[in-house]
Amino acid sequence: MKILMVCLGNICRSPLAEGIMRHLAAARGLEWEIDSAGTGNWHVGHPPDHRSVKEARKNGVDITGLRGRQFRTTDFDTFDRIYVMDRNNYADVLRQARNNADKAKVAFLLPDQQDVPDPWFDDALFAPVYKMIYEACENIADQQP
Repeated sequence: MKILMVCLGNICRSPLAEGIMRHLAAARGLEWEIDSAGTGNWHVGHPPDHRSVKEARKNGVDITGLRGRQFRTTDFDTFDRIYVMDRNNYADVLRQARNNADKAKVAFLLPDQQDVPDPWFDDALFAPVYKMIYEACENIADQQP
């Protein structure tokens, strides 16, 4: 299984999702390839936001080695599932879809097309966002045989 996590800048939510999913996959012996990307290009090559790093570390997940990159159309060829954090990410990714097969790979990370709030402007959101992402990743991992 190859999974891509997508948010806006690839420094807060999607690196958390990548790190959490890698952690869960490793703990369950799942040989998955997991990556993350942003729909914007502002943080290409940058490490995750220090607040995401801190929250992940507090929960035993290391995301310090991750670097931001921008979502590209070829990601549809590489990944089996593309999980987005919010409605804007969903629309941005679908705009690059070339066909229905590409579109079928895209889903919201949270159930019922709920948005994962962007914690960028509110430090108090990092802990609840981590919890939301963790639970969603756990659900994805639980669905595998």
